[in-house]
Amino acid sequence: MAIKGLTQKQFLEKHLRGTSKELTVAQARAQYGIKNLRARICEMRADGLNVQSRKNYRGAGAFSVPSRDLEGSRAKYYV
Repeated sequence: MAIKGLTQKQFLEKHLRGTSKELTVAQARAQYGIKNLRARICEMRADGLNVQSRKNYRGAGAFSVPSRDLEGSRAKYYV
């Protein structure tokens, strides 16, 4: 499913990268219709993004993306 003309992966990078926002599986499904957030996160990691995961205050896994990738670059990747 594309969100505003973007793929889910592109949307997640734009929404999360360098914004200090976090997203849980439940939020991704309810707010954006992303049914398999973990798969998109895995794809983002394979593309070289530094995706961080942690437990939020409710114990659910929350994902965030800092502004820099694994190599320290702030450049965005477009495929």
